[in-house]
Amino acid sequence: MKLIDTHCHLDFPVFDAEREALLNQWNQLGVGEYIIPAVGEENWARVMALAGSHDSIRYGLGIHPWYVGAQTEGALDRLAALLASRPRGLVAVGECGLDLRSQVPQEGQVEAFEAQVRLAMAHELPLIVHSVRANDTVARILRRFKPAQGGVIHAFSGSLQQAEAFWQLGFRLGIGGVISYERANKTREVVRAMPLEALLLETDAPDMPLQGRQGETNTPASLPEIAALLAQLRQQPLADVISVLHESTQKLFPLKNHQINI
Repeated sequence: MKLIDTHCHLDFPVFDAEREALLNQWNQLGVGEYIIPAVGEENWARVMALAGSHDSIRYGLGIHPWYVGAQTEGALDRLAALLASRPRGLVAVGECGLDLRSQVPQEGQVEAFEAQVRLAMAHELPLIVHSVRANDTVARILRRFKPAQGGVIHAFSGSLQQAEAFWQLGFRLGIGGVISYERANKTREVVRAMPLEALLLETDAPDMPLQGRQGETNTPASLPEIAALLAQLRQQPLADVISVLHESTQKLFPLKNHQINI
């Protein structure tokens, strides 16, 4: 059974020179499918083209909170039109959400996120949500809109109470290299305590490398190690963890049976 990297940016230029060879290498390591979340209109076409040439790649279309201010007028309308066309490989709306760190421009973030939640609801797609120092605010918005298809909170690093709130709202938690850090005790406790079905595997490649690899380019090659760390933390057999997470991912994202228009 191949692992699914539910959040990786394989369209980024760092992978351009060796992408085909790397995909073959990662497949040999046991990683067989990928979901690429777009970050803004500037890379929608790029992720769509990549998925169009690889059956193993699916994607989300959205506007990342970092880039809300960089979008040109009408971007959300063009996103709505793209979602309505249901292009090949589309499985989510995102990456969207909130990032409340002081160094990130705040103007328009909430409005853009709420608009994308509405789009996900209108087109019956799950959300890929970026939430940094914003878990309670994101949860309040999701509680107000109640998107039926749910989604995933990317790179979750909040409290157990926040994790349980997201799970009750139909949102799974993206688990990646952060669990390799000994200082990440809060996140480790969450992954031990939550139902396994509430978790998804991700790398956020090329970002978020595992402990000891800071400054290196992260890749989906780290996903088997993340899965093994998760199984170790939960004290469950690795095969069982992989099986449950595979089924949970397929329930959330229509990886096999998505509607295809060429």
